[in-house]
Amino acid sequence: MTLKAPSALETEKLAVTLDDTLIENSIIENTALKSIAQSPQHLSYRHAFMLVLKRDLTIAMRHKDDIINPLLFFVIVVTLFPLGIGPEAQTLSRIAPGIIWVAALLATLLSLDRLFKSDHLDGSLEQMLLSPHPIFVLVLAKIFAHWLITGLPLLLIAPLLAVLLHLNEQSYTALLLTLLLGTPVLSLLGAVGVALTVGIKKGGVLLSLLVLPLYIPVLIFATSAIDTAALGLPYSGQLAIIAALFFGSLTLAPFAVGAALKVSTN
Repeated sequence: MTLKAPSALETEKLAVTLDDTLIENSIIENTALKSIAQSPQHLSYRHAFMLVLKRDLTIAMRHKDDIINPLLFFVIVVTLFPLGIGPEAQTLSRIAPGIIWVAALLATLLSLDRLFKSDHLDGSLEQMLLSPHPIFVLVLAKIFAHWLITGLPLLLIAPLLAVLLHLNEQSYTALLLTLLLGTPVLSLLGAVGVALTVGIKKGGVLLSLLVLPLYIPVLIFATSAIDTAALGLPYSGQLAIIAALFFGSLTLAPFAVGAALKVSTN
């Protein structure tokens, strides 16, 4: 059996087909932002928010590595600790809250770079900044989409990994509550760092230096709440502080991100 090499005509047709597919994908990905920019009178804030949210989720579904990579990183980091420290249940149970939260923090940091980078490269970010709608509404939609793609899967898989680390049974509720309140804070604060470094070609190291200090309070109070729950003591104080960080970030971060994007793109 012999393999026949494709002719020049077939190669040209294949290239045209690939080009058409890439153009079609680019048009679909930018349709939402174009509609926001061109029809301001017909779109409420809620509709603009939903258009940007739907666009980012659609793009994430097409590029499944945006969802899978942080999740796999989270799983690998957590499973490496029992291999390195040893299978002793008491030791793993004591350090489990810190392991899970550090892994979640690093997994979120890994996925932050793509929050605005692709939009900056294809010109969608400029369309968003030129939109007559308030920039904080559109930014908040993108941050919420990032949390749905990254934070929510971590929240769902964390209890399974907690079993691997022999986490105390009394700590599971505290673990879920701290992740539910804390992971949005990671996305909101991380978006500020991404907005400041979006115009830099290799800003990954600078992004880490900017964002990691902001993550430390969330890490401290989240692990403290889980440890307190393991002792059977009330941990409402730690949850209240994390909730305050969440509402403070939710209120201020979108405005800070909008201002940083305008500075970075000029």
